[in-house]
Amino acid sequence: QVQLVESGGGLVQAGGSLRLSCAASGRTSSSPAMGWFRQAPGKEREFVAAISWSDGSTKYAESVEGRFTISRDNAKITVYLQMNSLKPEDTAVYYCAARKTPYTAFARRAYDYWGQGTQVTVSS
Repeated sequence: QVQLVESGGGLVQAGGSLRLSCAASGRTSSSPAMGWFRQAPGKEREFVAAISWSDGSTKYAESVEGRFTISRDNAKITVYLQMNSLKPEDTAVYYCAARKTPYTAFARRAYDYWGQGTQVTVSS
């Protein structure tokens, strides 16, 4: 089993920045793809960003492209989400997710493991 633990959420004013972290432990594969999703109240959980562990290739949702950056630390098996120029519509619970394969994906169902989530609130 794989455990994912997120941290770094909080309250920030519009235009501000936050960095989320997700540490993986347990029976991780050698090069899992990892991603971030978010879920706002009353809405479906949506894809935010993903990164391949093998070659570092990334994918982003259009709504965050140019503002958010996903990165990883291979030694720590940790993935980060740097969020800049935050907007009130970015308010959501952010979830870290991991796949058993190295390939990134947009679909929620493609991910095998999930963290508990961390709240991000952006005030206007």
